[in-house]
Amino acid sequence: MDGKEISNYFCKVIKEDEDISVGVAAIRTLMEIINKSGSATIQGLNENLKEGISIMKDSNYQVAAINSGSELFLRFITLAQLDTETFEEAKQIMLNRGNLFLEKLNQARGKIVKSASKFVIDGARVLTHSRSRVVLQTLREAAKQNKKFEVYVTISEPDKSGSRLYKELESDGIPCVEILDSAIGYIMEQVDFVMIGAECVVESGGIVNKVGSYTMAVCAKEMKKPFYVLTESFKFSRLFPLNQQDLPMEYKYINVEKVKDLKKAHPLVDYTPPVYITLLFTDLGILTPSAVSDELIKLYL
Repeated sequence: MDGKEISNYFCKVIKEDEDISVGVAAIRTLMEIINKSGSATIQGLNENLKEGISIMKDSNYQVAAINSGSELFLRFITLAQLDTETFEEAKQIMLNRGNLFLEKLNQARGKIVKSASKFVIDGARVLTHSRSRVVLQTLREAAKQNKKFEVYVTISEPDKSGSRLYKELESDGIPCVEILDSAIGYIMEQVDFVMIGAECVVESGGIVNKVGSYTMAVCAKEMKKPFYVLTESFKFSRLFPLNQQDLPMEYKYINVEKVKDLKKAHPLVDYTPPVYITLLFTDLGILTPSAVSDELIKLYL
């Protein structure tokens, strides 16, 4: 596959399924690269995969999820590189393990929804930010259980992804209120807890997510409101930022090399340190931030 084919396939996967995570779309694209690669060696195939990741990162989608998902996927399938007699046999083993990996990912969101929906009780007032697919499904699941609750949704500038979530919740008949991003501090005293998703989870147990998440977490901490993060384990990343400036530029800006003046550009994500996070709901279980590093070690062993 050439660069254009890879980019087109990646974008097509995302457009065909609005509920698919960018990370899962990246993994499916890597599977397609393996399947169609004309390389005759493992080394050549690895180069094809690295090139594919680079091309996907140049698309207009968040790099954080692409990086974490691709890194873990490559780690998983390279465990399959046994001493086979032919390259085709090794390639087939990699494809089989890739399909197994995707199957696990497809089950991940359901596990999170099952555990997180129990925390949405009758009379709860939930605050969320941006549009997280797993948060949306969790709220829908709670509503199916005939629980009566209310959701406050930020508009989530600059792409107004929260407005999209607000409309989806409204159409589902779930009581919700759309608020300005700047009204987070004002509304925090009225809610019971915060529930958001994540672009990636770093080694410290902190998260990288839509810009404004850190502001929300600080307000929640100050007002002693639980701050819950719902995220799949394939978003766990071997990254250890110490502050906002430590985040890779490619995470904060789309097509960063084309940005003329970064001081005038709006970052797309921010970093929320683990001290502000109460619990992480994952397909590996409900974790405290301090448990993330242990789970990362298990994932990469």
